[in-house]
Amino acid sequence: MRYLHNLAVSHIATGAALLGTGGGGDPAINLLIARKAIETYGPVKLIDVNELPLDAWVLPVGGVGAPTVGAEKLLSWTEIDESFAVSNAALPGGAYATMPIEIGGGNALLPFVLAMRHGLPVVDADTLGRAFPEMQMSSLALDKVPMRAFSLADEKGNTCLIKASNPSWMEALARPVIDAMGGAATACAYACTGEEVRTSALHGTVSLSERIGRALMDRDVNRGDPLAALIAETAAHVLLGAKVVELETKTDGGFVRGGVTLAGLGADNGRRVEVAFQNEYLLATEGTSLLATTPDLICILDRDTAMPISTENLRYGARVTLIAIACHPKWRSAAGIRATGPRYFGFGFDYVPVEKLIGSTL
Repeated sequence: MRYLHNLAVSHIATGAALLGTGGGGDPAINLLIARKAIETYGPVKLIDVNELPLDAWVLPVGGVGAPTVGAEKLLSWTEIDESFAVSNAALPGGAYATMPIEIGGGNALLPFVLAMRHGLPVVDADTLGRAFPEMQMSSLALDKVPMRAFSLADEKGNTCLIKASNPSWMEALARPVIDAMGGAATACAYACTGEEVRTSALHGTVSLSERIGRALMDRDVNRGDPLAALIAETAAHVLLGAKVVELETKTDGGFVRGGVTLAGLGADNGRRVEVAFQNEYLLATEGTSLLATTPDLICILDRDTAMPISTENLRYGARVTLIAIACHPKWRSAAGIRATGPRYFGFGFDYVPVEKLIGSTL
């Protein structure tokens, strides 16, 4: 157990933006809210999964919907409190702790606000190890952890409690509600026991975010070369140095969908890579060749600072670096690939681990 202050939370926000693979919401606003909560309530308590009582309830929290909407419809404490109240009332004895639904993007920070306002610790874990666009994409769902109370809340005071028979039904039932709430909402979902967190959640991801953020932000760590420090921390593969030459985005069905075209620069001059996204970057192709694909992490970085760029912050002409990082082994299982692989999203490729794609042509 340890306490997190402002600097650690800033590092976590930066690392989570990288793990968000373009999605999960821009952490900038949520970081300001988390800093205000620390100022008001004191530092946040972070605990290891092994410190959880086996029968204690853990109630994850996160934002759901289109990141572009979330950037305009700013979060307040009201939605966090309301969604927590609805789900917490459905748990016998109430929640012992909270944790991120996904560690990617701004969603990594919502548990800190919830924890400080309600006197809970945050568990050093999440259910994705990155960000994914759909709510059934969870390590708990892969392990068939029972579905329990799922609540949504918006800034107008609307709340909704959904009891679904399985994760796919939860996504199907919740998405129209999110649309009705303006395209973005706050959710408390995947209530689980300490034992289920130990067996099914992805451990240590809050600390991983902190280490990634420190590698990018702390000159004593990166010695002026944040990309090299990031590669050392994550074993990332650099795919391309480029500039953005085409960009197409639209908000549809609670998602940001589109693609970006990158034209190579320097040693990569003459190359042209397409990156498709649905909230998160999902597929990188060069002509008919596959460079990287979900569930591996595809990230676009600022070429000078190596800071991650989310889908809603992409801009024409930006100089960028395209990288890919191997996903958690859980997503490389047969069930994980069925749930989050390229064919699930309608792409005509089978999943191939990024390390096998380096230097290959399909």
